[in-house]
Amino acid sequence: MSANASEAAPIAAHETRGLAHHFEDLGQQHEAARLGTWAFLATEVMFFGGLFTGYAVYRFLYPEAFHLGSHHLNVWLGATNTAVLICSSLTMALAIREAQLGRRKPQVGFLVLTMLLGATFLGIKGIEYHEKWVSHLMPGPSFDAAAFGEEGPHVRIFISFYFVMTGLHALHMIIGIGILSWIARRAARGEFTPEHHSALEMGGLYWHFVDVVWIFLFPLLYLIGRHG
Repeated sequence: MSANASEAAPIAAHETRGLAHHFEDLGQQHEAARLGTWAFLATEVMFFGGLFTGYAVYRFLYPEAFHLGSHHLNVWLGATNTAVLICSSLTMALAIREAQLGRRKPQVGFLVLTMLLGATFLGIKGIEYHEKWVSHLMPGPSFDAAAFGEEGPHVRIFISFYFVMTGLHALHMIIGIGILSWIARRAARGEFTPEHHSALEMGGLYWHFVDVVWIFLFPLLYLIGRHG
């Protein structure tokens, strides 16, 4: 009887590692975390959906101005950033896979690589913003509307959408890097196991969402009129 109890004790401890007191088991805790994360992402979809709707309305009203404005964006830098974020989604998925396999060091390595790719994205975006500053294409008093003739005020609308949408996306990227740095510290301490890695998986969901938003932003902003 005592032997069976001693064998059961490690199993019970293993199954309850990381379990919050208000959940019955890790499975219930994981499902609650997933539900909360998807609910949060739904609000993010509505947030960006409003921006996309406003963009679609003004693009319909001023197609020529949006065409002109798009051709002043650096499509190669935008494409490079797209590739960078796709790679970061891959490394994020690999980090989660390593947690599922119980391998701590590769898990941390992939998380660090994901953050470096995110930082690379922000650095490239900073280069783009600097180009707009030098070219007087920043929304505001310094915007060179005269360069676009009578379409100048409408091109300013496109540039404003560009900075608002990409700026908010960049802010989400910065938040994501902060979240991943917190998760990476926990991973380095060996807190995540095959049974308990909800924080890592939920952080991955957020990161993938931010990447998907950019997948929509890139063609909407950079590729207008370039298909013909």
